Amino acid sequence: MEVTDNIFDDGMKGLHKRLDEISCLLKAKNRLNGETILDNQDLCLMLNLSKRTLRRYRATGILPYFQISGKPFYYESDVEEFIRRNQENEALSSEEE
Repeated sequence: MEVTDNIFDDGMKGLHKRLDEISCLLKAKNRLNGETILDNQDLCLMLNLSKRTLRRYRATGILPYFQISGKPFYYESDVEEFIRRNQENEALSSEEE
């Protein structure tokens, strides 16, 4: 069976369109109330922390979170504030030494 150039080109255009759509979906971030949300895995990779450390931060109130179906999530703005506070604390600690 021989495929004509037009049929092949049309098929490839359709394939590229689908791949572009899939790529956009993969790049889309999880959002809630207009803000990006992160899960434990996101934070573990981003901050190079263990799940146990995140659990301790949640338990002590150091890192704000909310739950959906029992799974913890974090607002990106809260994580940025957490990072900023820790950087400030580290700077103060190094000045005291």
